[in-house]
Amino acid sequence: MTKEEQYMLRCIELARKGAGLTAPNPMVGAVLVYQDEIIGEGYHERYGAAHAEVNCIQAALNAGHADKLQQSTIYVSLEPCAHFGKTPPCADLIIQHKIPKVVIGSLDPFAEVNGKGNDKLKAAGIEVVKDVLKNDCLELNKRFFTFHQQKRPYIILKWAQTKNHYISTGGAERLNISNDFTNRLVHQWRSEEASILVGTNTALMDDPQLTNRYFNSRQPIRLVLDKELKLPASSRLMNQDAPTIIFNYQKHAEEGQPKYYQISKDENAVHQIIRALYRQNIQSVLVEGGAQLLQSFMDEGLWDEARVITNEELSVENGLSAPTLPSALKIETVSIMSDKIEFYKPKTKNDQL
Repeated sequence: MTKEEQYMLRCIELARKGAGLTAPNPMVGAVLVYQDEIIGEGYHERYGAAHAEVNCIQAALNAGHADKLQQSTIYVSLEPCAHFGKTPPCADLIIQHKIPKVVIGSLDPFAEVNGKGNDKLKAAGIEVVKDVLKNDCLELNKRFFTFHQQKRPYIILKWAQTKNHYISTGGAERLNISNDFTNRLVHQWRSEEASILVGTNTALMDDPQLTNRYFNSRQPIRLVLDKELKLPASSRLMNQDAPTIIFNYQKHAEEGQPKYYQISKDENAVHQIIRALYRQNIQSVLVEGGAQLLQSFMDEGLWDEARVITNEELSVENGLSAPTLPSALKIETVSIMSDKIEFYKPKTKNDQL
């Protein structure tokens, strides 16, 4: 690994500290290096707060390194912004401090940036190196890139199943499949996504909270596909613990809690939900069930990851069968005591060759 890659890897490590806190902005990390010594580090800590470059440069100034900036290189996992948003342009800050070289992990697909930061830096006479650990930087912000390039949220499918591939007994009682350690991991997953989606039957049978209760992050927006508005007012999804949107056939109301988003009977519900999430700047969704809703996403080819939890010590005689995963590429398997967690992604044409 080259020196440039080592410093970029540190940028990525720093950026991950903002997981679940920066959306709809990307996670970004920055490192300032003077003669092979890191003199400042920073990352985008939360949406609306200072960007990574600002925190990095300020850290160097606070440490008394102002005289070194004009002989330093700043590494940043994503192209510095060139527009006024919640904060001033980071490209301008780099130019102001006369930092002579910038190393970028990947360009920013957001229309207000998308090469403009790179161009502004070059126009100021700054040396710019692009695409260092590009694939790693793209993976870091896959939700952000998917949202801006494909005009839809990043979609993760998740379910838990017994050893013989049932997700419930089919009765009124709830079947607890995954163990306590895996359940905690699921809360971490929730903390990393902008929203969580379930269908009517899951909401009625399980009465879930769909909140992140263990990690320091904003609560994801709870989404329910409840076409006929069967969910009672006593449901925990109706409380004030997190914002909730109910997709239904009957009414539309954007004020109060929960909000109601009316969809049409004449079009596939999954496509309408995905368009609605894009319009509302919701960049990712974790689809947690039930089986019919999960299968609908797969049948429409609308998914980016699937996370399947199998309790290898639990079987039931009969019940509701788990969804059927289409042609997919298994990318990782993790075991947590009784549970096996398999991570999949859709197969591309190259994977099938």
